[in-house]
Order: sequence, then structure tokens, then C-alpha cells
Amino acid sequence: MKPKDLAAYAFLAVAWGLSFLLVLKIVSAFGWVGAVTFRSFIAGITLFLLARVSGRSLRFRAGWWPFAVVGATTVAGQLIGLSYATPLIGTAMAAILVATIPMFAMVIGQLLGLERITPERLIGLVIGFVGVVLLVGFPAVPVDAAFVLGCAGALFACVCAAFGSNYASHRLKGTGAWEVTIGAFLMGGLMTLPLLFVVPVPDVPRLIDYGYLLIAAVVMSAMTYVLYFGLVASIGATRAISVEFAVTAIAVLVGAVFLGEPLSIVQMVGAVVIIAGCAVVLGLVPGRKVAPLEG
Repeated sequence: MKPKDLAAYAFLAVAWGLSFLLVLKIVSAFGWVGAVTFRSFIAGITLFLLARVSGRSLRFRAGWWPFAVVGATTVAGQLIGLSYATPLIGTAMAAILVATIPMFAMVIGQLLGLERITPERLIGLVIGFVGVVLLVGFPAVPVDAAFVLGCAGALFACVCAAFGSNYASHRLKGTGAWEVTIGAFLMGGLMTLPLLFVVPVPDVPRLIDYGYLLIAAVVMSAMTYVLYFGLVASIGATRAISVEFAVTAIAVLVGAVFLGEPLSIVQMVGAVVIIAGCAVVLGLVPGRKVAPLEG
């Protein structure tokens, strides 16, 4: 990795890992729909204004439909799922489930004809599935309706992220990172906006809540997605998506140290198993050469 790629990788890991802590705060203040809607609009508009001020040329030649699909999945679906799930199951559980995104991406890529599941990757998928079973089936908290719904919401977010990643790499391959990020966030915000009538903002947010929202939108959404799409172009999708492992480690650490979230021994084993399965799927196991994931 070049120094700039390594710096981008490290920034993504830290920013996305800490973002789970901010999710709890902005969901508490704005509701799980408001948190996503306002975050999406702020992220998209901020990038658009920065592009105009800096003289960057934006070309949305792909048409509105691809941006709508990516916005519905990578932004609206993923963020709605995580915003709903994280307060119910905690940052650690949500972050560990996020580590399954590469596995879902592999399966969806196969179904869409963009990927080929080799025997090694099939083994990785099985290992990862076992890890999910251990994580969800043997929690340190009571298995009630809220826990089940939270896990379902997190897994829904992972599937949306995986589909959006595959779709964007195929349909928006020639589109710049700024255009993809701006289009996806603005479309995602428009799609979640009507849901505010069903799940309104619970109360008048405090001034500090707006600060948390700005940080989540500008630093942990706008900047990170531009860096991520640039990283994919520079080092490839396989190596770039492996940042989810570091994100999970940081988020679990944050949940344990700052929030005192409990994890059972079996769940810890499940987390390790999930990461091992993803490593096999991504071809990151030392000594084994696996064909790279298609961008």
C-alpha cells in the first residue's frame, strides 16, 4: 500500500468504528429515521458545495436510476437498518454483524453473475455462517423481541450494503467517487424523508446533538465514502473491503470500554469465526491464492 492509501485505510477504520457510538447519540436525539434522513442530506449537500467551491467538475452521466438504487441500498437501507438495530443490540453486536458484509457481497455477486464462488470461498461462507449462529444464538443478554428485531435490522443493513456495493461497482464503474457519494446520499435522504411522518423526531434536539449529527454526516459519511471509493480504485475492492475487520475491532472495543456492553464467551468465539470466514472469502489467508473479487 502507498502511504496515502494506508492513511485512508486507517482513517476509515477509526471513523467508521467510532461512528457506532455517534449513531446511539443521534438516534436518541433525532429518531432512527431522522438520524438517517438528516445525515444523508447534510453529507450530500456538503460534498456538492465543496465541489462547487473548489471548482471540481461533477458529471452525473449515469442517469438517476443507478444513484437511486445505490441510495436505496448502501445509504437508506444500510443506515436505517443500523440506526434501528444499534440501540437494541448494542454497538459491539452491530459492528460484528457488519463484518459479514463481505460474505453477503460474495453471495450476491454470484447471484448477479458478477462473482464466481470458488471452493475456498464456499468454505469461508460456511465458516462465517457458523459464526453468525454463535453470535446471535448465544448472547449475553436475554433473547427477547427487541434483540431479535435488532439482529434482523443489522443483517438487513448488511445485505443492503452488500447489494449496493456490487451494483455500484458494476453500474457506476466509470463514475467518480464524489459523484457516487453525492448522488447516493441525496437519493437515500429523499427516500427516507417520507418515513418521518411515521417515525417523527422524538423531541427538540439539544445544540450538542446537532454537533454529533454534523460530525456523523460530514466526517463519518461524506469524507469516508469519498475515501472508500477512491481506495477501491487504488488498491482494489478485495483489499479495501477488508477494512470492515478493523472497523469491527474498534467498534467492539468502544462498546466494551465506553459503554460496558456485555458479550458472552460464545459470542466472542463467534466474532473470531466470522472474521476468519470473511478472511477466507476475501482470499486474505496467508499461503493461499484466491482469485480477487471483481470490482
